[in-house]
Amino acid sequence: MNVATSPRWLISGAPRPAAPKLYCFAHGGGSAAEYLRWARDLRGAAPQAVQLPGRGSRAAEPPLTSMDELVEAFLAGVAFDSAPFAFFGHSLGSLVAYEVTRRLRATGGPLPARLVVSGLPAPHLHRAGGELHLLPDAELLDAVAQRHGGIPAEVLATPELAALTIGPLRADYAVLETYEWRAEEPLDLPITVFGGADDRVTAEQLAAWQEHTTGEVTVRQFPGGHFYLRERPAVVLRTLAGALRTLGAHEGAATC
Repeated sequence: MNVATSPRWLISGAPRPAAPKLYCFAHGGGSAAEYLRWARDLRGAAPQAVQLPGRGSRAAEPPLTSMDELVEAFLAGVAFDSAPFAFFGHSLGSLVAYEVTRRLRATGGPLPARLVVSGLPAPHLHRAGGELHLLPDAELLDAVAQRHGGIPAEVLATPELAALTIGPLRADYAVLETYEWRAEEPLDLPITVFGGADDRVTAEQLAAWQEHTTGEVTVRQFPGGHFYLRERPAVVLRTLAGALRTLGAHEGAATC
């Protein structure tokens, strides 16, 4: 794959000038690599995988530990043009995508044509607090693995791999556990909500995203748990492609 990096924050596959950009925000402890793989199969979009400090190609940089500094740093490093684009986030990435969208609105910037969120209750249901990010390394890894899964067994069993994982994971849980939702006017754009039918996040918690927009909200649950999108990627990407068809009349838009 021909991989190009745009000022540290974005990693993309082969250019698709006719396709809308899809900015992908990873789950807690995740990296851009997982969503970069979508570039092969989501042919009607141009995935832009967001690489946060402290992981992957930015492993030497200190990770960010609050939502405000994360949003501010991202928007200082990424410029959006007038072409239609969309945001996708999974779990913590959904919250980041939502807050980036709200900050863009507050500053008069271009807004995504659609927000796609996954595996996260509506933000107003979030309650600040929690001490996972304060746990010792082994306990943090074990707690996250038991709560959500998603951490490969070889990472848990290999100290070297665990050491690479723990820093970003701890920072992301600090972002989540110190986040306090602030009430604002609802967004005015469509929101697509994905979730796993066997996840701890309930259908009611997913449907509550309706309170955050005056636009259309579509909720879709897939078989599987919190990381359902790894279990059946083909059907998830087909559904995502369908949601992106509304972004504009682009050549070959949103097929996979």
